[in-house]
Amino acid sequence: MEKIWLKKYPQDIPHEIHVSSQSITQEFETAVQKYNSKTAFTNYDESLSFEEWSKYSNQFSAFLQRHLKKGDRIAVMLPNTLQFPVAVMSALQAGLVVVNINPLYTSRELKHILKDADVKALLILAHSAHTFSEIASDKDLNIPLVIVTQLGDFFSPFKRILFYTITNFIKKMKPYKFKHISFRKALKQGAFLPLKKTYNELTFLQYTGGTTGTPKGAMLTHKNILSNLEQCRAWMHPFLNEGQETSVIALPLYHIFALMVNLLVLSLYGSHSILITNPRDTKPFIQLLKKTKSWSVFTGVNALFKLLLNQEEFKEIDFTNLKVCIAGGTAVESAVYKEWHTATGTALVEGYGLTEASPVVSCNIISEPLQGNCGYPFPSTEVRIVDPSGKTLDVGQEGELHIKGPQVMKGYWQKPQETAQVLDSEGWLKTGDIARINKEGYLQILDRKKDMILVSGFNVFPNEIEQVLSEHPQVKDSAVIGVPDEHSSQVPKAFIVRKDSNLNEEEVEAFLRKSLVAYKIPKYIEFVDELPLSYVGKVLRRSLRDSKK
Repeated sequence: MEKIWLKKYPQDIPHEIHVSSQSITQEFETAVQKYNSKTAFTNYDESLSFEEWSKYSNQFSAFLQRHLKKGDRIAVMLPNTLQFPVAVMSALQAGLVVVNINPLYTSRELKHILKDADVKALLILAHSAHTFSEIASDKDLNIPLVIVTQLGDFFSPFKRILFYTITNFIKKMKPYKFKHISFRKALKQGAFLPLKKTYNELTFLQYTGGTTGTPKGAMLTHKNILSNLEQCRAWMHPFLNEGQETSVIALPLYHIFALMVNLLVLSLYGSHSILITNPRDTKPFIQLLKKTKSWSVFTGVNALFKLLLNQEEFKEIDFTNLKVCIAGGTAVESAVYKEWHTATGTALVEGYGLTEASPVVSCNIISEPLQGNCGYPFPSTEVRIVDPSGKTLDVGQEGELHIKGPQVMKGYWQKPQETAQVLDSEGWLKTGDIARINKEGYLQILDRKKDMILVSGFNVFPNEIEQVLSEHPQVKDSAVIGVPDEHSSQVPKAFIVRKDSNLNEEEVEAFLRKSLVAYKIPKYIEFVDELPLSYVGKVLRRSLRDSKK
């Protein structure tokens, strides 16, 4: 497919990117030299400068190097804390592979990843340590090094003791028991150990349900990550001031979106990053936003934007300095898009990506966002739309999206068959997403291939129905799936969380008929108290389908 979108690029965005660094840690060292005493991260009003980020990373890296060998996997099971950026750079400097894990995972989910990745070290927050306790003695695991960190390990002595007291005695943190070393002790030991910085091709095993269902580790190399970093940087550079921005990181850094855009792009660009450990605790979160008037960059997902907009105090925030709001993870509802723009004065800039692409594939031009599409493919990125037979389709036609570029993963960890299902011999990644490219070059994601509903031969996309439902004033949330039907193979079924308990099926159907053709109207409507969501706010349609079997 001809790269028609290149004609729409602003003059200062290159068509191709060039990666000059050999490793992420080389980029890190450059940033430290540039910004040295400048604040890099703040969490609960405690900060680390770039110089301190480097110092602690060197100490922890030396400690890790004493106990592990190049290429070993270290699992990092942390929320957004000051320890997270230190842990990531420490591991990469030691030549290790980082395996990011959601700290809310159950012991079953945790065991799967630890075993699959053959993890040799685990850094875990004390709040989550009880989860590992349940499987610590499991013979299927071989983890010789476990480091436990407290939330306040980088805080001042008084605040550290205060946090420890609140967590352990007032909130009664669940006990844990297994052989481990504290993070602070590891840092002290590392301060007296030699460090020989090294390089390992593989940087992250980023676990994802991916395009084939079960959690697999996407192998992301230095080249993958650096390429996407340069692509993002080229896209943002005309609109941001290097070393002068303040970004709010409310999305979890263990998720690939925040890992790339916030930690690796913005932080290494000299931004001051404010880490939000628990964005669901909206009162202190909004108080922080009100107090920190300098913040200029905000990244989020639909669920987070909606959560904030539903808080009355959010409207009291001073948005004067807000320049860029980037949305990812899933499509932003049209109602949320409009409300956010009205409330903040800044439009949401939507993009598209997936873990297997490190993750960003496309994005709207920051100064010209257009709601309802994913913008233009990134520099050095090829895309094509393919029909079931493998034929490349023309502009405007709907089919599966395939992408190719330097950001595309090496493959799935120790899963050659699954890798072959999504990566062909020419390097094209089959995304499993149904999409089209319009005549302007905009990429539009219609839905997941596996979520598409076939109604009497017509393709119905759940996203389209959900978008219309989101505009109903009495609908809080919704999700649509396909269910079997004896007359038309499948029919849509809608699950709706109501704002008003008086809302009924007839009203919903009447509302939908104003915007949708008859075969797209859900045959079944079920009102529920809540929808199953992933940790970044994606609706888990698979859970809804499984619950109805």
